Amino acid sequence: MATQHPPRFLKIVDDAKTRVRETTVDEVKARLDRGEKFTLVDVREESEFAKDHLPGAIHLGKGVIERDIEARVPELNTELVLYCGGGFRSALAADNLQKMGYKNVICRRSPDFFSVSTPSLFPAPKKQFSRSGV
Repeated sequence: MATQHPPRFLKIVDDAKTRVRETTVDEVKARLDRGEKFTLVDVREESEFAKDHLPGAIHLGKGVIERDIEARVPELNTELVLYCGGGFRSALAADNLQKMGYKNVICRRSPDFFSVSTPSLFPAPKKQFSRSGV
């Protein structure tokens, strides 16, 4: 069953969404397939990121992104694509990053972005292992 979010929370998310650009999983996949460059940011909790995340994503959880973004992504023109589980946290984070001066922030459109099956659309690069331990 889907989580029922409180109305005041939904109100601030809806307000943030009036100021942010949104994308879909298909759009992000197509851009990756074309080799476009952008920074994929997972704003979910650390435990969610550890369990599964999109290949190449960096983790900056919603609770710390405003504090830590400048160290990880100092250039304000860097294209940032934020995602979470339901599109709420990524919208709030995207809005705040724009207030901080980031000029090219996109968040995932709810409810189509991250799910348990999403990583299968974004296969991780194969790791090469050496039997010699080198």
